[in-house]
Amino acid sequence: MNNRLPVLLLLLLAAPVGLSPAAAQQAMTEGDMPMMATGIVLPRMDAAAGRQLFAAKGCVLCHSVNGVGGQDAPPMDAEYMDAMMNPFDFAAGMWRGSEAMVALQRDELGDQIELTGQELADITAFVHDAEEQKRFTEADIPAPIAALMMKMDGGE
Repeated sequence: MNNRLPVLLLLLLAAPVGLSPAAAQQAMTEGDMPMMATGIVLPRMDAAAGRQLFAAKGCVLCHSVNGVGGQDAPPMDAEYMDAMMNPFDFAAGMWRGSEAMVALQRDELGDQIELTGQELADITAFVHDAEEQKRFTEADIPAPIAALMMKMDGGE
């Protein structure tokens, strides 16, 4: 029995330690996703990538940040977002408005916007990051999207 005690202590000390969601996010390496529950992983949320996607995917046609963008839908400035938020609540809000958003996307873009889970995570990070939003300007908007914006505003 006494011979087993050191082995048990060694096993206990070597056993994997569970990480909180914040610690798991911090411990990630590039490309890895932390497991939050059995079979559930959360992607890394990159606000800088989200800034580019917000413009390139066409969100900017209807939504604005820093006064840049459309006015047909609510502004997405971080100041209007909850200080602490659950990204699933943000996605649920998009889901509630999806019928109207998809109709506008088909009307303005010719089809609905397709987003991967990673892209949605990045856009969610961007609309909740006031510092990253300060970098958002008209220069971030790709030429085809800028042309659509001009057309929507009655120009061209």
